[in-house]
Parts: sequence; C-alpha cells; structure tokens
Amino acid sequence: MAIQSLLLMAAFYIVLLVLFYVFTPALILYLCRKFPWINKLGAVVVAYIVGLVAGNIGILPEGADKVQNTIMSITIPLAVPLLLFSSDIRTWFRLAGKTVISLFLGTIMVVATVIAGYFIFRTPAINDFWKVSGMLVGVYTGGTPNLASIALMLNVDPNTYIITHTYDLFVGSVYLLFLMTVARSFFGLFLPPYRFLKPEDRNFSLSDGKNPYEGIFRRKVFVPLLRAFGVAVLIFLLGALPTLFLKQEHQMVVIILVITTLGILASLVPWINKTEKTFEAGMYLILIFSVTVSSMADIQKFSIQSAPILYYIVFVIFGSLLFQALISYFFRIDTDTMLITSTALICSPPFVPVVAGALRNKEIIITGITIGIIGYAIGNYLGFFVARFLSAY
Repeated sequence: MAIQSLLLMAAFYIVLLVLFYVFTPALILYLCRKFPWINKLGAVVVAYIVGLVAGNIGILPEGADKVQNTIMSITIPLAVPLLLFSSDIRTWFRLAGKTVISLFLGTIMVVATVIAGYFIFRTPAINDFWKVSGMLVGVYTGGTPNLASIALMLNVDPNTYIITHTYDLFVGSVYLLFLMTVARSFFGLFLPPYRFLKPEDRNFSLSDGKNPYEGIFRRKVFVPLLRAFGVAVLIFLLGALPTLFLKQEHQMVVIILVITTLGILASLVPWINKTEKTFEAGMYLILIFSVTVSSMADIQKFSIQSAPILYYIVFVIFGSLLFQALISYFFRIDTDTMLITSTALICSPPFVPVVAGALRNKEIIITGITIGIIGYAIGNYLGFFVARFLSAY
C-alpha cells in the first residue's frame, strides 16, 4: 500500500508539472493583454522569468528533469512545421531585386560576424563555445524557434542556452531602441532614402493592440487548425523515422532538418497554407518550451565567466548591422530596406511592423516579414552547419 501511495503521489506531481508547463503560457498571454507593462516585456521574456523563478525556488518535484526533457523534445519538432505552414514560398522568389540582395548581404554579414566573433571571444571557461555560435546564427537569421531548435540539435547545456538567450533579449532590446530612434538618420548620412510607391504610406504609424489568438477556438478556425496540427504530428513522425537507424547524438539533428524541409513543402499545399492561426499555435509551443527550459537553468551559474557570451552577442548584433550598412552603400540599397532586413533577421518577423511603424513606412512590412520567414526556414540549416564547421577549431 505504501508503494502504491508513493506511485500515485509521483504520478500526481507529474500531472501537475505537465499542466503547469502547458497552461502557464495561456496565463502569460492573458496577462500581456490585461496589463500593457507586461505586454511591453513580451510573452517570451515573461515565460523565461516565470520558468527561472519556478526552477530556482525549490517548488519543482524531484525527477522533474525527465518531464522537462520530454516536453522539450516534443514542443520544438511540433512547433517548427506549424510556424512554416503559413509561409508563401512562391513570394520568396518574387522579391524585388534589391530586397533579395539585401537579404543575401544581411545573412552573409550575420554568418561572417558570428565566425569572426567565435575566434575573438571564445574561452575555455565555457564548454563547447562553438555551440553558442550555432545558436547565434540560428537566432539572428531566424528567431527564437531556431535558437531552441539548434539548442536541441547540438545538445546545448540548459544553463548555456538560458544565458545566451537572456543576453540576447537584453542586447536585442537596446538594438531595437536604436532602430526605432536614430538609426534612420545615422545611416541616411550615406545610404539613399526609400522611394515610396504610394505617398500616403509616408504617414503610416503602428497602433496594434490586437490579440493574435483571438477567435482561435471558433469552429471555423479550430477544426482546420486541428487538421493542420495532425499534419504537423505526421511530419514529426516522418522526421523521427530515420533516427531508428542513427546514433543517439545524431537523432535530433536529423529530426529538425527533416521536419523543416517537410514543413516548407507542406506550405505549398493550399489548404494547409491558408489555415488560420498555425503560426500562433507554433508560437504557443515555443512559449511552453521557454517556460520548460528556463526552469532547468541554475541562476547561480550566471557569473563573470559568462561575460564573453555577452560581448559576443553585442559584436554580432551591432557588427552585422554596421557591415551590412557599409556593403549596402556599394549596392545602393536604401536605408529603410537595409534596416527592415536587419530587423527581420536579428529580431524576427513579429518586430517588423514595430520598426516599420517607427520608420513610418508601411510599404516595407511585407518585405520584412517575407525576409523573416525565409530566415525561419534557413536558420536551422545555417546554424547547424556553421556550428559543426567551428567545432573543428
């Protein structure tokens, strides 16, 4: 009886832990809508704060790591295809010439500064510093989903992941403030101005307080979304099949790369591509991952030893922007296109309308979002291969 009671108690705690991770993002999203100051922090930031607090005040049950590892292994492989389903790959190939060039230059500058920064800032105090490089390529060509995916692919230590992402959030906020205030005036000193197709778009300003999850449980939205989720599960299973014949250390790499490819191909199917809220569903899974992985971090490990990661991130973010601006000068790329390209790569698509609003340029929103979605698609590939390349040095 005593053993049965212990097993029941353990099962009860496991269920509570799973419910905590699954439903905490819903509470966070509600608080973001309810309180503007929380919304300014952003749901991902709040998710990391909640996870860090929960993981460091001793409330998680013993053996929680098994539940945490399971959730981490499921959420990202399901999130990636959902995030890609709404992509319009045909539009990618119809981008204007200068936009394509700007995307190419921006990506090259990110990869180049990450590689250069690796040799400048690497330190024996941080094990496998090359894994940090892979994550930075992923997050600065794609976004948080790529950062999380590459962390799984490379089996990054949770503390290293949290430290890297925390510094990224801090430096990224400074970078975003720079873009929305003086960046256009500064780079406009030597880059040409943007030529508006419609003069009325000059007066565009952003005031979007909408809830992206509003209406998700309406029948006409929820039922098709369930079908799309079923496709994501199928892609996950197909991605896992090759791992039956691979060593354990290679399995997550193959899963992420396969599901990224299948997610892009699935976006070509009209009914999948047009299904509403697939991107939002994917981001909800990212929030679950964020709460989970941050609850695994030991806050006492944040120390002066992690400072090289901070310096590395500052170098990559502002260095890639500066080098992109300098090379854009020779290709005669205008200021707004250069800035929105950098925004899409460094900050990811959700921040494109914010910067476009600050620049009062509605016409660059589609350009920025499209570039950002391409970044989501290629980020996993680039991050992994750059990391493996640097691991040899």
